[in-house]
Amino acid sequence: MVATTGPATADGPDHGPVAEPAQQTEPGYGDSEGHEPGLDPTPERAPTSEVSWLSFPGGVFAVDSLGHTVRYRACDGDTGRVADPNMRVAAGVASGAVVVGGVAYRYRVPLVGRSEGTLEVIPRHRPPVELTGVVVTSPQPPTDPVAGARLFPLSGQLARVVADASLNPAGATVRDLSGRYGDQQIAVNGSLRPKAASVIKLWILVELLRRVDCGQVSLDDGVLVTPEDIVGGTGQLQFETFPQVVTLHRLAQYLIKYSDNVAANVLITYLSGFAPVNALIDSMNQRSTILARRMLDSAAAQRGEENYTSPDDVVSVLGAVWDGEILTPASRDLMIGFMREQTLNTKIPAALPPGVPVAHKTGDLPDASHDVGYYLIPGTETAVAFLTAGPMATGDETVRRMARTVYDFLVTPGDGAVEE
Repeated sequence: MVATTGPATADGPDHGPVAEPAQQTEPGYGDSEGHEPGLDPTPERAPTSEVSWLSFPGGVFAVDSLGHTVRYRACDGDTGRVADPNMRVAAGVASGAVVVGGVAYRYRVPLVGRSEGTLEVIPRHRPPVELTGVVVTSPQPPTDPVAGARLFPLSGQLARVVADASLNPAGATVRDLSGRYGDQQIAVNGSLRPKAASVIKLWILVELLRRVDCGQVSLDDGVLVTPEDIVGGTGQLQFETFPQVVTLHRLAQYLIKYSDNVAANVLITYLSGFAPVNALIDSMNQRSTILARRMLDSAAAQRGEENYTSPDDVVSVLGAVWDGEILTPASRDLMIGFMREQTLNTKIPAALPPGVPVAHKTGDLPDASHDVGYYLIPGTETAVAFLTAGPMATGDETVRRMARTVYDFLVTPGDGAVEE
């Protein structure tokens, strides 16, 4: 299949089936800056969250128990954000039912991560389908709080690096993926919301691979790239001859391996604009993240249209990918493989001893420097997000210091858990 590129065809809410007027509500996620970036060396996490989402094969069902809204997004459609004024929240569980486009969705979703939730999808003229799956919150609670407590001293060490970065507001979120620290997550300024730079490309890739998993596209499909699609900055495609047909696999690989801006913009168009990527973000309740402009679109930036994210949101998507909650194992492995091929290695890899296995994605702007991804040290696999605002040069050094601080903690004898 060959698709031509051109202007985005849909930059508004990605609603799929249209809800009844009384039910539909605007998403409202990703465009608020109401986060407090205070330091929190040993964060106290509530046992329940106001937002959670149910992961099931081929889709998600998101619940906002405070706003009384839900969203179903799966291979067979997307309801958009739907109001459920009759949602019942009791004993840490949200339950209710909504009807969208003639399909009823009856749900029971705990507000505690790693629990099991249920969703019954009841089409008008077909048998109902019952779906069960794991509940995902940000952060996910530890599987072993005792082991998780051993990760808390790392918060204090990162807090000192952040405090020393006088020119660069900085934030870091770290999540154990190995079980060594009970799958604990810690953060310092985890809600810091700088410009996303090229870190936003992670969500573009996840949305593409989600469609591959749904059988809607194949990575062997080709897209016609024209001279009008070429932009500068990072990447390799800009140096090739166009027009030419480029496979989705190569676009996806270059998107991460070279942080290719041409690939990013072509994929945004292929996916039908910003709306589907923002729908993915909304369905995972990642409220600090938004895709609002294309790469190297200075006119959009001057209009105030900007991409944003936070360390907590980055680790949320990295954790969901790692745990197989948003992609199949095959797509998960492909994405992490692309991240292992990353060629921009002046931050996390440069801070670590040679040969330490990492899979990562950088982000650079004159006023932002980021590096995020996975430490793949066997038995100590860890998701990390190091984000900074302010001058890029000093931000690079802050990222390297945070990256080395985490590595030194992970490899210190005695689990690195020394009293601070």
